[in-house]
Amino acid sequence: MATAAQRTDVSKPAISPSTLKVAPLTCAIGTEIGNVNLGAASRDPVLMQEIRELLLRHKVLFFRDQDFSRSEHVAFASYFGDLEDHPVAGSDPDHPGLVRIYKSPDKPNDRYENAWHSDASWREKPPFGCVLRCVECPPVGGDTMWANMVLAYEKLPQHIKTQIANLRARHSIEATFGAAMPIEKRHALKAQFPDAEHPVVRTHPDTGEKILFVNGFTTHFTNFHTADNVRVGQDYAPGAAQLLQYLISQAQIPEYQVRWRWQPNSVAFWDNRATQHYAVMDYPPCHRKMERAGIKGDATF
Repeated sequence: MATAAQRTDVSKPAISPSTLKVAPLTCAIGTEIGNVNLGAASRDPVLMQEIRELLLRHKVLFFRDQDFSRSEHVAFASYFGDLEDHPVAGSDPDHPGLVRIYKSPDKPNDRYENAWHSDASWREKPPFGCVLRCVECPPVGGDTMWANMVLAYEKLPQHIKTQIANLRARHSIEATFGAAMPIEKRHALKAQFPDAEHPVVRTHPDTGEKILFVNGFTTHFTNFHTADNVRVGQDYAPGAAQLLQYLISQAQIPEYQVRWRWQPNSVAFWDNRATQHYAVMDYPPCHRKMERAGIKGDATF
């Protein structure tokens, strides 16, 4: 087996953009990229630009057989922006920004990954994207799914688009990751990361596309209770809740999705602004080790 030092050999070619193999996996989202070494790719600006353009087009990119080091993982992701740590999930102590998502027979599955979500939308500036590598996985099960939220918005009925055009919503880490914490820790978490408010329909800063931007971290609309939406009393509450659940449910439509079966050294790189994902927890107690580099993003608009 190659050592970490051998895997970081700078002489290993990244492969020129013209030789990339691009194989779309569905009509809606996702493509598998072949004939490329991501460990060396960050040293090739032309190739990295090609990968960025493919990401914007396909929303999530998949790669097989990427036996790179943690340093190379960080270097590849850092090409697209600064990395961020996660306040709850553990990071590798030697590689800040590289979050370790490890499951084992002794550690039961938690409640956070098997829900449709956009990573860290509870931040005022949600992540640009994430690079996730499989270190170890079950022989069967543990797939991850992604949904194209640009397409989800495009397919909404026109009267819904009109209704949500100017709506805004809260996204909360307290109500999700903090829910199982003792009250003091939960309040401290919210003090560190106050609920963020984002437009229900955000604009992609690179493509200009409109994106349906509500997910499992979204708790409520913040400006629904207006004369246009409320007749008398408090009848806005069920109307707002039902609309929010309808919008969140759009990620569940198979025509907007792609499903990826993991193997060791497989990598997924997704545009977190335009997608949601869901980690399927259908596997028995076993080892499933994933490492993720989250790339900082910009404020929504």
